[in-house]
Amino acid sequence: MALRTVALPAFTNAHGDIFGGWILSQMDLAGGTVATRLANGRIVTVAVTEMSFQLPVFVGDEVTCFADVVKIGRSSITLKISAFARRGRTGEDVKVTEGLFTYVAVDAKGKSRPVQAHVATRKGAVVGRHSNSTPPAGKS
Repeated sequence: MALRTVALPAFTNAHGDIFGGWILSQMDLAGGTVATRLANGRIVTVAVTEMSFQLPVFVGDEVTCFADVVKIGRSSITLKISAFARRGRTGEDVKVTEGLFTYVAVDAKGKSRPVQAHVATRKGAVVGRHSNSTPPAGKS
């Protein structure tokens, strides 16, 4: 698990559902924390691709984001980030969105820098998941 938060009324769109941009920002926060650890330093988001909003998120839902390493390049890290909602009313866990986020490691001047060599051994690893916080069975 990379991030967990509760969807509040302040984050709704005109129809009363949680605004997709808020969900995307939570996913970017989750991925940014994972990429920062992997890069051992400052990173920037350079691309968000293949976003798929599958189900709405409602006020009161507990939103959890998971990050999986897809690719580690010379200075970039690509993560597949999946967001799940635990429905506030029923407790049901459902996958609500997923996407690919690419981050680049940068130095103090904002120039790209190589990702630390030891990170290459973590390619394909599932980052931040624990036995008690994995996505619901059959939902990853």
